[in-house]
Amino acid sequence: MKKIPIGISSCLLGETVRFDGGHKRDSYIVGTLAEYFDFQPFCPEVAIGLGIPRPTLHLVRSEQAIRCVGIKQPDNDVTDRLRNYAGQLKPSLVDLCGYILKKDSPSCGMERVKVFAGAQPKREGVGIYADEMMRNHPLLPVEEEGRLGDAGLRENFIQRVYVLYRWKQMLAEGLTPHKLTTFHARHKLIIMSHADYRDMGQLLAGVTKENLVLVAEQYITQLMAVLKTVVKRPSHVNVLQHIQGYLKKELDADDKAELCEVFERYRSGEIPLIVPITLLKHHFRKCPDAYIEDSYYMSPYPQELRLINQL
Repeated sequence: MKKIPIGISSCLLGETVRFDGGHKRDSYIVGTLAEYFDFQPFCPEVAIGLGIPRPTLHLVRSEQAIRCVGIKQPDNDVTDRLRNYAGQLKPSLVDLCGYILKKDSPSCGMERVKVFAGAQPKREGVGIYADEMMRNHPLLPVEEEGRLGDAGLRENFIQRVYVLYRWKQMLAEGLTPHKLTTFHARHKLIIMSHADYRDMGQLLAGVTKENLVLVAEQYITQLMAVLKTVVKRPSHVNVLQHIQGYLKKELDADDKAELCEVFERYRSGEIPLIVPITLLKHHFRKCPDAYIEDSYYMSPYPQELRLINQL
């Protein structure tokens, strides 16, 4: 598989574009993730003509609007320039399958950016560029580098990246009703871990050549929204038990008891998700099932990323 195109704040790759002339190189991003992702760097503050180094910016609430202005030069309002830059980039970002932003940045922060209204700031803002970029690309998985330190958030982001990548691959090959329903079937167990998949199945039940484009747009919008939810252990156990059902005629009593014990140990937090999944894969190697083999649930991304080892 070729590397997946991902947008990223330039400073996270080690580029010296920060306001102080420094960078915020992230070792996990440039080490592990760079083996799988083709990072395309953007620094909106440099792109709109601000220098390196440059006066510090912050977000200020004024008359119910939030503006990005200089701390020492409040008349230096770059809000519109940042939004316009995000708009100019819209066509060039359509092929991206994800975006990693710099936390706390008044231009790039995804959430909880300080907003000043008087002396006491509140962490309630979104970076101006980030806000416009996310509005322009609502399907795009977006995360901050700081939140990638959380195992659940990290796995959730990368799972969404790979789902969107596979979706774009399918569209590039030519969309058909059969390909759309097959895509859903292969992701059904992943969807089940996040939410009830039946609504999406009902949406696809009425797909025809005539309404294909409309149904596909509704489907991917619902799918990417559903996948934003970080999966909890009980939901994974529900899916694991569902998968075990495909082995009900093949397993003996001891095998079933072992699986039940492993599932409960995972539910209680004693072991990571990789353990029950590895055990299930062992049984399916002996007793193959075409549906399970085609499903992405137990292999949603390259195993070398080791994400489920920490869930």
